[in-house]
Amino acid sequence: MSMLRAAVLGFPIEHSLSPVLHSAGFKAAGLDNWEYTRFECKAEDLPRIVGGVDESFRGFSVTMPAKFAALEFADEVTDRAREIGSANTLVRIGEQSWRADNTDCEGLLIALEELMRGTPIRTAVVVGAGGTARPAVWALRHLGASQVTILNRSDRADEFAELTAGMHAAFVPFEGADIEQITMAADVVVSTVPSAGIEPYVPALAHAPVLDVIYDPWPTPLAVCAASNGYHAVGGLSMLAGQSYSQFEQFTGVEAPREKMRNALFAHIQR
Repeated sequence: MSMLRAAVLGFPIEHSLSPVLHSAGFKAAGLDNWEYTRFECKAEDLPRIVGGVDESFRGFSVTMPAKFAALEFADEVTDRAREIGSANTLVRIGEQSWRADNTDCEGLLIALEELMRGTPIRTAVVVGAGGTARPAVWALRHLGASQVTILNRSDRADEFAELTAGMHAAFVPFEGADIEQITMAADVVVSTVPSAGIEPYVPALAHAPVLDVIYDPWPTPLAVCAASNGYHAVGGLSMLAGQSYSQFEQFTGVEAPREKMRNALFAHIQR
């Protein structure tokens, strides 16, 4: 039986948890002829690396700084990857052809569903406007949010116009804003930035359920503060697991053993 392969691309890459998720998935699904590896890959390296692998490689998970390069490299692009503007997934669709997708939005959607436990989302706050904020807005929109406030130091409304179509969206700077009032009116707060970047604002942000995409160290100051106010918090591990399921299925054509993959990830972190 010939080997089939997938890999994660990024820089730095030695601490990537993608091999934990996908290797656990291969084992649980009985895919003994699959293996998952990693390649150091800066954005400019991606065409050479992906274009140079043999046909045993069926797909790639893509992390920063190569997500934009993956979108540009692909022969086909899914609607959601095009809308979000980056790709974390490349899937072989021909001898030298690749499809780009973004499953980060699925990871965020799954994490939000875990956080909210059936409570609908109408109004949301997103902290930051970088690479993770875009799939966060996508997920919120697909969960029914009609209003989103994006807290960011600069107004990037034009860049988010397509993502926020049909929503009432506002960019609000940290300085001078009544952040506590904004978050108290929200159903959920999604933080997409490092904890150090929002340290002065944590007490004001912690007045709603929190999805903080950071997972190490966990819990974050925002998660701790929200919990002290009686709100549930979910971290980036749930998002990381969630984004891997669709990747696994696109690579292998086999339904992802979600519970086994998630359990392997959390067990690895807790070692």
